[in-house]
Amino acid sequence: MTELTGYRGKLFLALKKVGVGIGDIVKVRKGELLYEGTLMPRSGPGGDRYIVLKLPNGYNVGIEFNDDVGIERVRPGPKPKFVRPRAPERRADLPRVSVISTGGTIASRVDYRTGAVRAALSAEDLYSIVPELSRIADMEAHMLYSLYSENILSEHWTRMAEGVAQHVRRGADGIVITHGTDTMGYTAAALSFALQDLPVPVVLVGAQRSSDRPSSDAALNLIGAVRAAASGPFAEVVVAMHASTSDERVAIHRGTRVRKCHTSRRDAFRSINVDPIAYVTGDRIEMTTEDYRRRDKGRALSLRAKFDERVAIVKFYPGFNPEIIDWYRQGGYRGLVLEGTGLGHVSRYCFPFIERAIDEGVIVVMTSQCIWGRVNMNVYETGRDLLSLGVIPLADMLSETALVKLMWALGQAKGPEEAKRLLLTDIAFELCPRTPY
Repeated sequence: MTELTGYRGKLFLALKKVGVGIGDIVKVRKGELLYEGTLMPRSGPGGDRYIVLKLPNGYNVGIEFNDDVGIERVRPGPKPKFVRPRAPERRADLPRVSVISTGGTIASRVDYRTGAVRAALSAEDLYSIVPELSRIADMEAHMLYSLYSENILSEHWTRMAEGVAQHVRRGADGIVITHGTDTMGYTAAALSFALQDLPVPVVLVGAQRSSDRPSSDAALNLIGAVRAAASGPFAEVVVAMHASTSDERVAIHRGTRVRKCHTSRRDAFRSINVDPIAYVTGDRIEMTTEDYRRRDKGRALSLRAKFDERVAIVKFYPGFNPEIIDWYRQGGYRGLVLEGTGLGHVSRYCFPFIERAIDEGVIVVMTSQCIWGRVNMNVYETGRDLLSLGVIPLADMLSETALVKLMWALGQAKGPEEAKRLLLTDIAFELCPRTPY
């Protein structure tokens, strides 16, 4: 049976009619243009419109199909298949690093002969993609999920934390978690609260650009993450991503202090209101502060990975309808993060709705829409009145960190007062007593 993976409709029938299969050498004539190459499988949309050939020079070309296109089978060819490059020799004398894959661009590799993207699920895959890793750590890799990061929920955070705990208890010297970049900041904050008294580093890493692109950031990010996990002197949850648009160094951001600030740049991640705690440059780890939790493999990890999802962020804006606050209250939500303007303000017409929510036991906290700076609700009358209603200011905590911490605090506490106490207790450097200049 002729294999035509990904092709559909009239195009499928035209290829089948001339007996062409994936891997065969074919000629495609379109007007005065003639293409000859290997028929490649289709992936994604367009399987009824475009023929994909791999040309002799190694590039793929897509040819739009219509009734005037001529297709001719030249000869059979080998079926495309993935061939793993030979991995470098592993060294058992190096630090042991466990790599937990949850998905994302970084957890994949491209077979340049077939053009197929495959998940990099084993240590051998990772070594073959980035052979430099074999000189940094003795790695073992495990697939936990294969998810786009926008599909990750609090239940996935719990599973990740449990997976980290298992590897720590087996004696890993560090943990790397590959993750999609879009919600990596939320996951980093969640693990910062769920993994108490970490003995070794937990490093989340992603890629803005896939490994088939010459400008990919995947290799350098992965090298920096594995080196930080293997040899970093700290024992915290951090994010490792490009420090600049060049391939010079990787920034190590605290998990509760990092935000994705650009849709596509390689240096999209920034530490907000603080500096990164370290940089990885070549084979060096350069700490920028002495204020960090030290690595100590003798310390016992405390796993506190329960979250309550009945929490929401409510962003105030001119013309905001405060009835949304009633909707959350009536829906049984237990916490709201108000993302206010400036120092922490919302319009007075919201006050009755906020007061009603607080009176019924909803914990309402305030963060700022501003990227830098901190909430100070004592400066203006609006802020002071919100304080008198019972709104809790969260200083310089990021809105996404506040959301995750409120979910975590409600999941840990036996009642609202205990949840408020946990919320206002600095757990993982998420609350700074002052904002540095």
